[in-house]
Order: sequence, then structure tokens, then C-alpha cells
Amino acid sequence: MFTKNHLKLVCAVALASGFLSGCASKIENVQGKPSVYEDVSTTGSVGGVGIESQDVVAMTDQMMRDMLANPMLTGRSTPPRIIIDNEYIKNESTSVINTNMLTDRLRIELNRAANGRMVFVGRHFSDMVQKERDLKRDGAVDGGTIRQTAAQAGADFRLGGRISSLDAIDRNTGTQSRYSQVTFEMVDLELGTIVWSGLYEMRKAARDNVVYR
Repeated sequence: MFTKNHLKLVCAVALASGFLSGCASKIENVQGKPSVYEDVSTTGSVGGVGIESQDVVAMTDQMMRDMLANPMLTGRSTPPRIIIDNEYIKNESTSVINTNMLTDRLRIELNRAANGRMVFVGRHFSDMVQKERDLKRDGAVDGGTIRQTAAQAGADFRLGGRISSLDAIDRNTGTQSRYSQVTFEMVDLELGTIVWSGLYEMRKAARDNVVYR
């Protein structure tokens, strides 16, 4: 006759071998949905009211075209030196976004399209550059194959900007609406004047259960 302890032992053996018949409730091994690639310039299968990939692509493409059409930036006989990074991009909105995604894409696409009409200063790489300069001047390495300069490159213009938003929620339906406004401005680093401004805005509404990280 099986005692309660015998039954527990049988169940433990069955569980260890992967057979659960009669000893435990059946566990369904549900297969996960395989990942798929989506076009970053279109609305994905998961979306909310925040700034998403299609917005990043659309706004940086628009800003790039506007900058390339500005003669103060691309019409000079000597190409201007420009800094585009997120140092002076302020996110004052309720959207969670890594502002590097905006400035990195804008800088890279501009650098490709400008074809020498703009020169981009990698100020975010200044520590790396300075370490190599110090090694060369201390004689730890040779001078490389390009010229030596008295200092790192100074810039003529630098990008600044702001992300703002205005939210509204319908308490009856749970629908959330968000108006987002993104501004970019190119500033003369000697005079402080603004030589170019760009604005991108959108409004989205959804029953938003999406978490942005």
C-alpha cells in the first residue's frame, strides 16, 4: 500500500524526468513569437504617444534638408566647422528619449550629404584626441601621417535645441493625447546669433500602455 510519503516520492521522480501525469497540473510550454524586422521609418507593431523611431527618422531628415538649403551653412567659400551633439539639447517633455539618437543621426546624415560643404568637429571625442596628442608630443608615439596643429579644432557653429510636450488624458476612456514639439537651432559661437532654426511637431492619441526606455 502506498503511503502519502510514497506518493510524494513518485511525484518527485516523475517531475524530475519531465513526466507530470497525475502528480501535478499540466504545464503548457507556449512558444514565443519570433522577432521580426520592421521599417524604422514607419509605425511599428508596438506604439504609443511618445517619440518613436519613425519620428526620429522624419525629423532628422527634415532638419538635414533644411540645413543643406541654408546658404549661411553650406554657401561659404571656406566650409564652416560645426558641432552637433546632445550637450545643449534639453528634454523638457514627458517623453523618454535618448537625445543622442537625434543628434547622432542628424550629424551622420549631414556629414554624408554635405560632401565637404560642412566640417564636423567631434567635440564628444575631445578626450580621445587629447590623449593621442599628448602621446605624440611626449615622444611616446610618432607624429602620424597628417599635420600637427597648435590645438584641437575650434567650431564656428553649434547645435542647440529643446523637446517640449503638452499632455491631455480623457478620464472616461483612458485615451491619452500628447503634442510634442522639437526645436533645433544653430548658434554662431562668436556672436551668439542664431543662423538657422528648425521645428518639428506632432500630436498623437492612444490608449497608451507602452513603456519607453
